[in-house]
Amino acid sequence: MVSLVKQNSGGKFVFDLRPACQRMIDVVAGITDGQLAGGTPCDDFTVAGLLAHVDAAAVRLAAVTRGEAAEPQGVSPRELIGHHVRALATAWQEPSAWQGSTDLGLELANEVWGRIALTEMVVHGWDLATATGQPFDVPEPTLRGCLEYLTEFLPKLPAPARSPWGTAVPVSPDAPLLDRVIGMAGRKP
Repeated sequence: MVSLVKQNSGGKFVFDLRPACQRMIDVVAGITDGQLAGGTPCDDFTVAGLLAHVDAAAVRLAAVTRGEAAEPQGVSPRELIGHHVRALATAWQEPSAWQGSTDLGLELANEVWGRIALTEMVVHGWDLATATGQPFDVPEPTLRGCLEYLTEFLPKLPAPARSPWGTAVPVSPDAPLLDRVIGMAGRKP
């Protein structure tokens, strides 16, 4: 697998979403029908609700790479969610995906949308893994990319875009990197 951070033709650094997306695909595949009604660390979402959110985010954030605004077509079976998440990872491999800006109700640079996509997969992957008793691990560079985004961009986002993440939970600077990411995202590690 390619390293997480690479330089595109414009000289900017982009992130490889594949490790986080693969982990999300694995977690989704490990969810049983009996777990769908259970709660998650992501406030107000059941496992089924968070799966629907992840699916919608994967479809919409992959469309950003094509300069489109796409709407998901309803609730997808878990196998199709995995397909959408894989398509998300593939779409963001293109250096051109990280250029320009897109309006999804909020206009942001595509570089920011890409970082949002990475963070969605990591944080909600952890949410789903935690809710369903599965392990969750991604490479350190993936976590560093998320922590960088959360630290740099999340506090600057307008309230409507910030609200789904929740208020940051204090975590020791010496804590494992995953705990620091999860704490910044408003979860208790």
